Amino acid sequence: MFAIGLYLALVVAPADYQQGETVRIMFVHVPAAWLALMIYSVMAASSIVAIIWRHPLADLAAKAAAPIGAAFTFLALVTGSLWGKPMWGAWWVWDARLTSMFVLLLLYLGYIAIWQAIEDPRRAARIASIVAIVGFINVPIIKFSVEWWNSLHQPASVFRADGPAIHSSILWPLLVMAVAYTLLYIALHLVAIRSELVGHRIRQIELARADAA
Repeated sequence: MFAIGLYLALVVAPADYQQGETVRIMFVHVPAAWLALMIYSVMAASSIVAIIWRHPLADLAAKAAAPIGAAFTFLALVTGSLWGKPMWGAWWVWDARLTSMFVLLLLYLGYIAIWQAIEDPRRAARIASIVAIVGFINVPIIKFSVEWWNSLHQPASVFRADGPAIHSSILWPLLVMAVAYTLLYIALHLVAIRSELVGHRIRQIELARADAA
């Protein structure tokens, strides 16, 4: 999917009449931003399941998703900065969406830090779940920041009630790249969950041996 998406984005898709070739950054930047929001939503949902139903796999799923989401958020910020320099004349501005995306990165890093700093897995899971759920308030802020405040970002162009506002020559490469990003996330998340499960079993074996000794 990445091969098809990059071919469509770099070869087939036309240059923008205003932005020129720099518009191609969009095909890397926009899917990364979408995945950053989606993964945090997955973390928040998993945390709710963990708190209400106390399902141990939900905690592990949220924990495994955090580094992946942080990576996508960082990629979105970096590529957005690269795109913003020729378009806005600055690498960074404290725009509503940029600021809220930066807060999202801090939430990811804070969530990861909780798991690293607290030795008791149950206590770490409970505190991390609360942070993930409370931090979810930032997701709709990012989504609607363009409508709520004056922003350099353009309003939504793909997911609109009256249909996409992007020409099909740009839209289809963007959607293919979004699918590629999503499949990459799913693959990485499954591997990360498997690693967390193995680590959990190893800790249980070590505790059992310690109790036996």
